[in-house]
Amino acid sequence: MQTISFLGPAGTFTEAALKLAPEAIGKTWKPVGNVLDALMDVQTGSSYAAMIAVENSIEGGVTASQDALATMPGLRIIGEYVVPIRFSLAVKPGTELADVHTLAAHPVAYGQCRRWLQRMLPNHAHLPASSNVASAQLLFDEPSLADAAITPVTIREQVPVEVLFEDIQDNPTARTRFALVTTRTDLPPRTGRDKTTLIVELPEERPGGLMAMLEQFATRGINLSMITSRPIPEHPGRYRFVMDIDGHLHDARVADAVLGLRRYSPDVTFLGSYPRAIASPVDVDRAYSDEIYAEAQHWFDQLER
Repeated sequence: MQTISFLGPAGTFTEAALKLAPEAIGKTWKPVGNVLDALMDVQTGSSYAAMIAVENSIEGGVTASQDALATMPGLRIIGEYVVPIRFSLAVKPGTELADVHTLAAHPVAYGQCRRWLQRMLPNHAHLPASSNVASAQLLFDEPSLADAAITPVTIREQVPVEVLFEDIQDNPTARTRFALVTTRTDLPPRTGRDKTTLIVELPEERPGGLMAMLEQFATRGINLSMITSRPIPEHPGRYRFVMDIDGHLHDARVADAVLGLRRYSPDVTFLGSYPRAIASPVDVDRAYSDEIYAEAQHWFDQLER
């Protein structure tokens, strides 16, 4: 039986993302403690795939995932899934809001509830937890450390807490994007609503260097749906760029851009082409369509005949 690793324990948003993945049907789901462990399972072959969070609509990119994908070779994304984010304030039964002084919460969850916490618990202390379910379990395993926890609204399915407040997230439209990562090198077929993920380092630090990199996409009519920078620890002051572009590697314009990008930068990581979670088609100017690329290639091939 193939295994898929995910940030556990049961009840996390990562597990909710697995429930959306057709590839997870019939597989054994293995909870692990962090993103690095999940990806190492894949890299070493002990798991077929890993589901990891890659971006939150409020907090931005999940840096642990981005850094791991940039430094662990041989990994590919084959699908993405979006999970709406809702949080509760949970306590051990019998605890009142006035009794809450220390709050256990995963750092990303904590960041998404700051305004509510400032209004309702202005003098609390924050105890970081490894997951949204682990924050609730701390109330029973280490009761002297925390009085309350930020948890998923479904937390009572896993831990016997009392929920004092539901929907404490600051933004009601908050969501997290997850990626299913494997070592497969074959690409999912084109759907017309695809995206491609790349990580790129500039060849040198110079004025206009980033613009030259981005021109590889602009001159081919390719939209960047996400770009973020991450520091390169072994080269202080330098950064790598994590980006999602609209389109599939089998699209002529995308293949041409990736080739141009590789000519420009010697350090390009291709992390896969896969369907977008939001099923909206990618708009392509006719000048950059596969048909026009093919016509141009045919014209070029005729020049010496």
